[in-house]
Parts: sequence; structure tokens; C-alpha cells
Amino acid sequence: MRLFESIIDANHRAVAGDASAGLRPADFADALPVIALTCVDPRLNALFPSALGLPGEQFIWLRNAGNIITGPLSSTMRSLALACAVKGGEEIAIIGHTDCQVAKTTMVVLLDKLKELGVDRSRLPDNLSDFFGTFGSERQNVIKAVEFARSSPLIGAKIPVHGLMIEVATGKLDWVVNGYETLTAPAQAKVAMPEFAALGALGADKGFDLGEMKFPEMKIGDAAVKPLVMPTPPVGADEPPVVEAPKAQPPTLPPLRKKSPPPPPIQPRPRFPGR
Repeated sequence: MRLFESIIDANHRAVAGDASAGLRPADFADALPVIALTCVDPRLNALFPSALGLPGEQFIWLRNAGNIITGPLSSTMRSLALACAVKGGEEIAIIGHTDCQVAKTTMVVLLDKLKELGVDRSRLPDNLSDFFGTFGSERQNVIKAVEFARSSPLIGAKIPVHGLMIEVATGKLDWVVNGYETLTAPAQAKVAMPEFAALGALGADKGFDLGEMKFPEMKIGDAAVKPLVMPTPPVGADEPPVVEAPKAQPPTLPPLRKKSPPPPPIQPRPRFPGR
């Protein structure tokens, strides 16, 4: 077993009452020291580092309220990076705990408490949830912190980043995120194109190989420069040649004749008396 797998196994046996349970740190010299980020809750003082079964010199302990990481380049990530680079930390464990008071504190209660301390709300950032990294679930907070640490450019890809939970009443440790699985996860699978997959399946029984398909060699831009030439169908082909119908000509209309003006009206002759 690897270091933290052995730590959790020994921890579970010790919590169950096995007096012989323990860890041989010398067997894991290449994975030590470890870096642990935990909450500032004073109840954890008596649990670490004995809950991990490690001597104090092999345990680099970082703490903040709620074991919160707010981003891959946050100040907490800077401390984790320095602990790896300067102090030689080989593995990282972000350890949340049950009954966390930070998780139980709503933003309204937090503002009231800050106000009692003389902190003016107008001087605080607009988005307090993002600034303080408040959360409602201890496990989800650990998962989020591990994701930030794993994606941080400050942490080497070969350093496992684990997520754990500790029961404050008993000291029992449990997995939340197994960092070894993240390191050994296979590379992202290539997405198969359904068209080619179907084509390969169609010719599988006939010995057809997609690798045998030959495609014309063409330089970029040839298609735009050279006109597309359609081949002339051979004489005697099954399909008769298509003859284009003559375009219909519009009918010729006779020129319009101008109408003659109507004749003037006939005036009646005057009649004289005696005639």
C-alpha cells in the first residue's frame, strides 16, 4: 500500500481498538514529509499529527479557517507551493473535519459578528461568499479545495493531492478524494467519429481497411485556385445524356396603334322662315 492508504488503514484499526495498529514511517521515506491543510478549530490540536501516525518532523501543518482554498493562485496555494518547493513536501492532504463552525455560519451571521468587531460593511468586497469562501458542506469544501490545488500551476503534476475528512469526536480519517487515482487516471480518451466507426464495421466482414483508402494529395489553396473539371461521360453509358431544353422565347406582340380622334359633332343647319 502507498503512504496515505497505509495511514487510513492504520487509523481505522487504531480507532477500532487495535493496540498494535501503527505506521512505519521509514517504509515510506520517499513520500515524506507530507503537507496537511486543516481548519484552525482548536479541537484538532490534540488529533494531529498522531491521527496520521507520523512524527512531528514529517508533518508540515498549514491551517486556515475552514481549510478553504479560494482559487488555484490564492495565498493558500502559495503556501502549499512553498511547502513543496522549500520544505520538500512530497504529498498534500486537505483535511476537513466534522461539525465545522465555518460551515454553520451564514453570511448574515458573519456580517453581524464582523460589525460587532467594528468592521464596516462598505469596506468589504461586494461578493463576500467568494472572498471568504464560505460553504455549507464540509465534504464539498474539501472536494473544491482539492480541485483548485490539483489544477494549480504552482503544484507539480507528480505530487498527489488528497482530500480527507476527520471525525473530531473519534479521530477517524476517511477518504474524500484519493489523490493516487488522480495521478494514475488514464489520459482522456479520443472521441470516435461515428461515421468512420460505422464505415469500418460495414467493411469488416469483407476485409476492408480504412488505412487502405487513398486520398488525393492537395496543397492548401489548390481547390480555390483550380476550377473544378467535371469528366465527360463515356459514349454508350447507361444513362442517356441530358439535353438541355431550349429556352422559351417571349411571344411577339403587334405594335400598339394610336386611336384616331373622334369626328366633330354635326351641327344642325339654321332654318329661315319662308323657306
